[in-house]
Amino acid sequence: MPHTFVYTHQDFVTDVHRSCESYPKVAPPCTKFDTTIRAGWKDRMDRRLFRYHLGDLETRILPGPHGYVAQLNIQRGIERRKPQEILSIQQEFNASQFNFNKINPDEIIFEMVRCTKDTTSSDEGQVCQSGRRIVLINVSPLEFGHCLFVPDPSRCLPQILTRSAIQFGIESVLLSADPGFRIGFNSLGAFASVNHLHLHGYYLNHELKIESRLVKPLVPKKGFYRMQDFPAGFLFYTESEDVKKVAGTVCQVTDFLVDNNIAHNMFLTRGCPPCGSIQSDKDRCLRNGVRIIIWPRMACFGAKEESAFNVALCELAGHLPFKNKKDYESATEIDVIAIVQKHLLPDDAFDKLEQQVSCHLTAL
Repeated sequence: MPHTFVYTHQDFVTDVHRSCESYPKVAPPCTKFDTTIRAGWKDRMDRRLFRYHLGDLETRILPGPHGYVAQLNIQRGIERRKPQEILSIQQEFNASQFNFNKINPDEIIFEMVRCTKDTTSSDEGQVCQSGRRIVLINVSPLEFGHCLFVPDPSRCLPQILTRSAIQFGIESVLLSADPGFRIGFNSLGAFASVNHLHLHGYYLNHELKIESRLVKPLVPKKGFYRMQDFPAGFLFYTESEDVKKVAGTVCQVTDFLVDNNIAHNMFLTRGCPPCGSIQSDKDRCLRNGVRIIIWPRMACFGAKEESAFNVALCELAGHLPFKNKKDYESATEIDVIAIVQKHLLPDDAFDKLEQQVSCHLTAL
């Protein structure tokens, strides 16, 4: 039986920051969550449960304002499982195809259980949620600690976000004290390779510009913003006390995208509160909350993959796992932008979608 990881609201870490002039560079502390993932992941690597051994990846920061983090990961491009044939963003779950009910049970690191105080009980006991939420290794990892977060796999949900799955992802980021721990999601048509609801989680020991990028308010009452810089996307922000509410609003946006057959990627990372103007170093380095970024994009169904890297959740966030050494060594920021741009909505289509989503949220 896999280890059970029980947590409450009190386990959320609310005092995280990025190294900068205001905060000297120190190694982030490890929470119970971090220790469990790290130890479990290393154990599975030692037991050779992965498709390849992942050592320290060759890494370079591309010159330019976007600060792209390029990494050479040839084995992932070669060894990862062949993606399933995806024909629709709303494609139904197919039990005959690979899914997470078919994995080797040894790949599961732990099950996560969220408990809350029972306010109806005189002895102040706890009420724990129903349904399994498992964390298992990604056998074709893109970075250290790369795991899959699968909400209630026995329900056989397709790769379409739910409010509880979004909340699961946000809470997982809040359980880590490491600002380099990220969670992400690829919809069908946006390089999801398995049509069974799951999110990706991994550690990346490099700052990403989206952690502090300036934003434009769209629907302030709903905490809905637009990223000010490339690539264009929508942004939400939450700290520990508003997770459930924000997860519900995020799901209203992703439901709208699914209903309108718009592929999308989502990325969750520690970040500073959204701001539309230049911040002080101290404010810019705050990481007490979570930024949730959603990128609507062109759908890819059976399309030829890029030779350098695919454009999915981590690439849109600024983390580029390259498949071959030539492209890794020669790529420039201009090259990366050209590749990413091909997968984004045209500017006029994004502007129209922004208006539609803003009206949708305002009307709810």
